[in-house]
Amino acid sequence: MNVDPGALSWRFSRSSGAGGQHVNTTDSRVELIADVHTMGLPPEVTERLLAAHGETIRVVASNHRSQLRNRADALERLDAIVEAAARVPRNRRPTRPGRGAVERRITAKKHVSTRKAERRWRADE
Repeated sequence: MNVDPGALSWRFSRSSGAGGQHVNTTDSRVELIADVHTMGLPPEVTERLLAAHGETIRVVASNHRSQLRNRADALERLDAIVEAAARVPRNRRPTRPGRGAVERRITAKKHVSTRKAERRWRADE
């Protein structure tokens, strides 16, 4: 889906992890913040995003050593979130358990019940 670039705001900071002195000097960690209302998506997709993520979507990427690759990674993750919200959910058709499943469940319950009853102490023996 195409997201309006005006709805995205970027923040950069220093990333932790491997990279030696390079990590201490560059802002390679990327935080992408997207406002759901201004992304320019269809209303049903916006509703699903609001239900799942709230008003803003926050994606943090710091897997790569370069800021450019982290930016691309954050955009890919945001696209995956939007694509998941764009898919129309399928409704589950309610079903009932079959007769054989019900009988197996009741038989198993009776078996457990008799096993526990045999453990009990009885005064008449």
